[in-house]
Amino acid sequence: MAGAALARAAQLWSLLDEMAENDPQAYRRFLRQQRAEAERFYAPPEPHLCLRARPADVVGGPLFINICSWRRVPAPKAPTDPTPVTVGRLEEGSGEGELCRIIDVAYNPAVLQGAENPEEMEHLIHLTLRLLEEQCNLALSSSYTMEPFTLKGSLAMMKQRLEGRQMPAPQLSQNTKKELTLDQLLHTGEAEDCSNSPVLLKEESVTQSRRHLIEEITSPEMREKPTVPAYEITTVRDAKEKPLQIELKIQLPRVGSVSECELSISKDDIIMEVPGKYKLQLDLPELVDEEGATAVFNTGKGLLFVTLPVARPDP
Repeated sequence: MAGAALARAAQLWSLLDEMAENDPQAYRRFLRQQRAEAERFYAPPEPHLCLRARPADVVGGPLFINICSWRRVPAPKAPTDPTPVTVGRLEEGSGEGELCRIIDVAYNPAVLQGAENPEEMEHLIHLTLRLLEEQCNLALSSSYTMEPFTLKGSLAMMKQRLEGRQMPAPQLSQNTKKELTLDQLLHTGEAEDCSNSPVLLKEESVTQSRRHLIEEITSPEMREKPTVPAYEITTVRDAKEKPLQIELKIQLPRVGSVSECELSISKDDIIMEVPGKYKLQLDLPELVDEEGATAVFNTGKGLLFVTLPVARPDP
């Protein structure tokens, strides 16, 4: 595979050199197009709104749906065409003392801008709920609440859930190496960054005058869901009930070393993950100083202790 990639890169540079020498104007236009495409592809998703839905299996807690705009998702070519959408991986978490689930749904910014009026936005949300029912095997009520915040969790985790995994690069045989054009080589390279295939969501009653269908362009490869570990969180206060620090105790019986644990701490939440075993995401009751956080793992008891000093208010 490495040899095929090197051969493809060499052929690509050869074609670019030939274009720069024979058609400088086309070469400059090509570079501008590639720069614009790179900016679109690497642009991060931006939170737009967060919905709270209650699935039928209430044991799993509420479902938070992060609807975001993402330039990587293409816009529909015409009003009657399907609307491309990217759905992230469904994850379990916790917040406000209860279990919950989080999923991310990304649209092109133009789609969300075109749904600014309440009727269009309600219809888009209705289609989104039906899509999640189908893709995640959930039974969702048509009723929902719109949260006062635009994102449940962190931006980094949302981007990770939306991007999913990458597919291996396709092999190039000796017979095809010399026959590929510049455009074909570029599309072959793009296949390395695409991990999903299109899926269509149909409306209950499709009419040309109604909003277009939704087309899912990415569906990240589903991995085994990690378990939410048992935990205990305590806020330590002084004699005047002023919060001093937050202490978090997490039970990890299947973990043998602290090297297996991954911690991500922000001022208002914490994410602890042991890949393939455990994952815990908590909204913290107080803003904390993430730089002063400490963590100790008791190997014998399988307990992780995390101490988070409460952030001091600005003077």
